[in-house]
Amino acid sequence: MMVTRTIDFSQGLTTEQEKMLKELETAPAVPDEDCPELTDEQIIKYAAIAREKRRERQTKQTVSIRLSPQALQKAQSLGKGYTSVLSRILEAALEDNELIKHYL
Repeated sequence: MMVTRTIDFSQGLTTEQEKMLKELETAPAVPDEDCPELTDEQIIKYAAIAREKRRERQTKQTVSIRLSPQALQKAQSLGKGYTSVLSRILEAALEDNELIKHYL
């Protein structure tokens, strides 16, 4: 059986709410009909899916790009692993639509 409670944190917790949260910290997870315990086969299957997803995220592709001498010098000044840093910077920049529009 699922129990849902809404807590308005801007008002602070009542004594009853604090007590409820303390009890939940040590309450065991109990499988039920809404969320049954996984079988060994399901756990193996989900673990394999998780490994594959991690592998997909970790796989990098080699590409060639042209950088200005200034950009390359700044990147190399970051030291060993600068290409990984460039990759993370590029990923972050590509998430920012306004930044993309600015440079198009």
